Amino acid sequence: MARILIIGGHGKVARLLEPILAERGDTVSAVIRNPDHAVDVTATAAAPVVADVERFDLDQLTNLVAGNHAVVWAAGAGGGDASRTYAVDRDAAMRAIDAARAAGVRRFVMVSWIGSRAGHGVDPDNSFFAYADAKWAADAHLHDSGLDWTIVAPGALTDDPPTGRIRLDPDGDGAVSRADVAAVVAASLAEPATIGRTLRFGNGDMPIAEALRTR
Repeated sequence: MARILIIGGHGKVARLLEPILAERGDTVSAVIRNPDHAVDVTATAAAPVVADVERFDLDQLTNLVAGNHAVVWAAGAGGGDASRTYAVDRDAAMRAIDAARAAGVRRFVMVSWIGSRAGHGVDPDNSFFAYADAKWAADAHLHDSGLDWTIVAPGALTDDPPTGRIRLDPDGDGAVSRADVAAVVAASLAEPATIGRTLRFGNGDMPIAEALRTR
């Protein structure tokens, strides 16, 4: 049984992840910015923690993550304003990584996207550029952090039912259900073979547990 802190605890993937973790016996805390979302989080069997990670400094974030066995970053600005995208998806994520290191919380799972890489190829004039740029910066910071990290990088997200099966490094947009993404995050937290890996995946035929053990 582990104590797991999910930052971005009211997101769609997070609310699918929280009951998976709780049902297997983990103690789950879900960080939310809006206190009105507490009731939704409580319904997943997670404990809501109201905190604005966009505005928290390093010391505040260190206090927030301290005492947990693992941190899952599932927060995001949700697109739109580029400055806020950088503030949340890059800057706050990087501070959270530094906070985990300062607090001695070694396990960190980042929910990213399949195209997150230095050569993501998104045109600077494209409205998606800020997200692509911010996510790559945060992922690279995690990669170099010295933590026991995993980057979960799904393709295009759908609301389809879970299949329990994925394909690593898929062709095309790597479409995959949010429910299967949540299952991959949960499995990654329990699978040492995922440490130090970026898992790019979409729908497929391989059971999740088997795929995560495959190098």
